[in-house]
Amino acid sequence: MKHLVSGLAIAAALAAPALAQEGETKVIGVSIPAATHGWAGGMNYFAQATVDRLEETYPQLDFVLATASDPAKQVNDIEDMVATRNIDALVVLPFESEPLTGPVQNVKASGAWITVVDRGLAVEGIEDLYVAGDNPGFGRVAGEYMATALPEGGKIVVLRGIPTTIDNERVEGFQAAIEGKNIEVLGMEHGDWNRDKAFTVMQDFLSKYPQIDAVWASDDDMAVGVLGAIEAAGRDDIKFVLGGAGMKEMIKRTMDGDAMIPANVTYPPAMIATAIEITAVGLVSQAPVSGDFIIGSVLVTPENAETYYYPDSPF
Repeated sequence: MKHLVSGLAIAAALAAPALAQEGETKVIGVSIPAATHGWAGGMNYFAQATVDRLEETYPQLDFVLATASDPAKQVNDIEDMVATRNIDALVVLPFESEPLTGPVQNVKASGAWITVVDRGLAVEGIEDLYVAGDNPGFGRVAGEYMATALPEGGKIVVLRGIPTTIDNERVEGFQAAIEGKNIEVLGMEHGDWNRDKAFTVMQDFLSKYPQIDAVWASDDDMAVGVLGAIEAAGRDDIKFVLGGAGMKEMIKRTMDGDAMIPANVTYPPAMIATAIEITAVGLVSQAPVSGDFIIGSVLVTPENAETYYYPDSPF
């Protein structure tokens, strides 16, 4: 993980979780969305693996891990953790920000430590620790690669994710990186981080534009849909597709030198492991763990792809 950390703000003067005393067991609740798509599947894999490892490492810690397929289920899971397990800390990746804000606020009021991952809450200042990817950096790294890979410029199309602040930050970072590089964005549409929607969007792009040099799919699930549409149309003008987030199939194609997938940009689902690990350290040691932990996006190329290849992960 040391290669992924772009910024770490840890302040000793901020609140610290109550240390587990000798003979005492502290309980950490982990609440995350279910594996409804590839990235979430990877997150679930890393969450379970981290919980299993830390329970062996720290006998004074106990964990309760719950996955939810919608915000209402996640709210119920968290309320159950408080009522039945009296959790000392909560690590939560909100399914949606707004409906989870009040319930997490209530957990905070109970005296528990709060670690929020990736999607922030609707009210600032509730969490003690925030762990997330660098979304502006994700777009910037992708844009810088696009500019390098098309040194003479070119015509591209862009698939955006779900309309969110996260997506806006990524697109703004990408656009800033390609500014002045003679790269023309022919079209930009939302593919909602979904391979089926991306397939349809790419079909539309292919019918509209007779010449496309490259595609920023901005997500590996969407890249799968894009590649399917290109293959179905029999187009050979597109030099490459740049996805993102590190799906193992895409990392493997980069590692093997596939010309259509020459690179990737990390947004690791393993950030949930970072969040759980840091929270656990705060409960078993005097290490200060308050603040923001931002995991930087790294360009994956054939030269370093093996470092980011997790064959046992579902993503």
